[in-house]
Amino acid sequence: MTLTSRSGPLLWTTAVLFFLLGLAMAMGGVWLALLGGSFYYLIAGAGVIATAWLVLRQRRAALWFYALVLTGTVVWSLFEVRFDWWQLVPRIAVWLALGVWLLLPWLHRRLLIGSARTASYGQASLPLWLAVVLAVVVGGVGFFTDYYTMAGAVPEASMAASTAADAPGVAPNDWVAYGRSAYGDRYAPAKQITPANVAQLQVAWTFHTGDLKGAGDPTEIANEVTPLKANGKLYICTPHNIVIALDPDTGKELWRYDPKINRDAKTYQHMICRGVAYYDSSIYPASSTAAVAPKPTPKGAVAMEAIHFDSCPRRIFAPTADATIVSINADNGQPCTDFGERGVIGLYQGMSMTQRGFLNPTSPPLVTQHVLIVSASVTDNDSTNEPSGVIRGYDIDTGRLLWNWDAANPEETAPLQPGQTYKRNSPNSWSVSSADEKLGLVYIPMGNQTPDMWGGDRYPEGERFNSAIVALDIATGKLRWVYQTVHHDLWDMDIGGQPSLVDLDRPEGKVPALIASTKRGDLYVLDRRDGKLIVPAPEQAAPQGAAEGDHSAATQPFSQLSFKPERALRESDMWGTNPFDQLVCRIKFKQLRYDGIFTPPSERGSLVYPGNYGVFDWGGITIDPVRQVLVGNPNYMAFVSKLYRRDQVDAKGGTGIEHGLQPMTGTPFAVDLQPLLSPLGIPCQAPPWGYVAAVDLKTMQKVWMHKNGTVVDNAPLPIPLPLGVPSLGGAIITGGGVAFMSASLDYYLRAYDVRTGKTLWESRLPAGGQATPMSYVSDQSGRQYVVIMAGGHGSLGTKMGDTLIAYALPQTAAPAK
Repeated sequence: MTLTSRSGPLLWTTAVLFFLLGLAMAMGGVWLALLGGSFYYLIAGAGVIATAWLVLRQRRAALWFYALVLTGTVVWSLFEVRFDWWQLVPRIAVWLALGVWLLLPWLHRRLLIGSARTASYGQASLPLWLAVVLAVVVGGVGFFTDYYTMAGAVPEASMAASTAADAPGVAPNDWVAYGRSAYGDRYAPAKQITPANVAQLQVAWTFHTGDLKGAGDPTEIANEVTPLKANGKLYICTPHNIVIALDPDTGKELWRYDPKINRDAKTYQHMICRGVAYYDSSIYPASSTAAVAPKPTPKGAVAMEAIHFDSCPRRIFAPTADATIVSINADNGQPCTDFGERGVIGLYQGMSMTQRGFLNPTSPPLVTQHVLIVSASVTDNDSTNEPSGVIRGYDIDTGRLLWNWDAANPEETAPLQPGQTYKRNSPNSWSVSSADEKLGLVYIPMGNQTPDMWGGDRYPEGERFNSAIVALDIATGKLRWVYQTVHHDLWDMDIGGQPSLVDLDRPEGKVPALIASTKRGDLYVLDRRDGKLIVPAPEQAAPQGAAEGDHSAATQPFSQLSFKPERALRESDMWGTNPFDQLVCRIKFKQLRYDGIFTPPSERGSLVYPGNYGVFDWGGITIDPVRQVLVGNPNYMAFVSKLYRRDQVDAKGGTGIEHGLQPMTGTPFAVDLQPLLSPLGIPCQAPPWGYVAAVDLKTMQKVWMHKNGTVVDNAPLPIPLPLGVPSLGGAIITGGGVAFMSASLDYYLRAYDVRTGKTLWESRLPAGGQATPMSYVSDQSGRQYVVIMAGGHGSLGTKMGDTLIAYALPQTAAPAK
């Protein structure tokens, strides 16, 4: 094959380009076809190679042949993805650009010179022009087509509701617990900020904690704190567990307490503080600053002592990464030395495994009238020799242990005797619990007995508590009921979000309910009195064929209120920025085992969708109890779980974070956990990946769902393409009918109309906002504030920072005190 003397470098370069692109397509296409995938890539690659040959020969047939390639590509794309713009682009854009290149006059004329007979430009190029026009028209239609938005609205009658339905024990202006109250609804009743004026929000003040990532810190360091507002102050904690009190109107630092945690432990998997807990003894008549008579001792509990606690009538309870709970005077930041051992409870007490870093309370404890309830995370997937996941209840005044509930020994709740230890490696709870003190129950969102991806030797006693909501008696720690959301969990589908409590308006009247959001996307609506389902969740058959020595549950519960993916992933759902990385993703997909949701982990590599990143994770949901509306931020990201036999890996290897190679020492396997990504590091599945959505709790139906966030902070070029990106963190709802959220991977705090989901306002953040905001009204100025921590997230790769930002309406827009 030779060029004529009239060819020149332009035709030669064009032919080489077409040949290389076609060769890459054809070779990858052969691989995909052998895996049982689409033949398109092989056929299209061969067509592009043929076009290269004709270009070299200076034949106008190159234009006609390439018109067939481009037309075939458009037709195939419509068959696979309809008019979905973001899926059409990687399929068509490159081939459209090459078609336009062939039509350029300086190239086109050279092709005509080499033809056997002369032809006009129009005659020779008409088929390709038609193919180009077809591609442009299809793309244009796709640009204005949206298959993913659910446009709807909460009924006007619900939005107009005004009956007070605030959580008990919380002043309207305050935010006294992680979820605002022990109900965990994340609802602030203040109504100053409305859809009509939210666009006027402006920065009222900023505060820098000064606590940034250090050289020896783990990758998974994050600022996930939700501040508290109580006692006329704001309270926050930092990744290194420094507790800071601020003036709510100015952000001025009032005091700071540094527990000086041990930062030397290389075994820390996380360095995170999601928040602190607040206790005010004056709220409870039985716990005043005067002497307290001994409380009646419920059966199975330890008696609480009569004490004086004048020195710390208001307390902050703060968790630390080196496994302690610290009690601090909320007024001045001094340790409450009458609590525990000089103000500290050590959580390794009673543990037989005491290696630092393996027990880490990343979430705040739960405050009730008399009992401080404490749980902690353990290191995921490291080994079968981990600390116990025991849940403990302490006298809130003295720090004395009252009861302990261990999922591997659930009937024995009396405090351990000297020399006794809790069972190693029992199921834990790493998130935030909720409580209904009227019912006397605490609701624990349970994790799993680690390792997560192989469960052949789990405790029979504790199996039913993995990935479950457990209701315990606050006074005694005794089990009252349990509801399991995943049987024999092999996918890390534990419950990360705080259960939210709400009194539902039902035909039979008000029903005290609990709503648990889950990583798999199901929302479990339970009667919180007895754990019975309000919304049905029938059992359905699940895929079988677990790894050697393990088993899969025959069925799994599927709630009828759910944001789980509407269908299983298909090869056509694989995505990319161009046809080549999309081809690689399709090959990856066909190489993996995938039988739909609950495909067991395998040595081949199993596709986990939704992945353990979670449709909902620790950000949970927010509920407006007045309007009976739920808002959340569902995510859709596929992961790969691949098992390696013990002799294939170094048991002491691993990344030290929750993704990558995890040793699972003590089991026959290690596991590699990775998101399903293209060679360019973008998700292999097509967008959208993240939404904001709402449910009408009166009908238990979704009312709206919108893509949320852009790729401006994640793409090579800072272009704010509105693809809908993943989020990590939660939303809040305010009494004015506005929801706020900042959790998306782009750096914005956004406001949404609760009725329609429309984005009303957004503010650029200086770093990642992977936290849950909060809102309060100042006792001094009467202004309503919305506050968010912009501190970033190490393992997600968002920009790190230390900035707490408060927003408010202009002074003239806020009512006087």
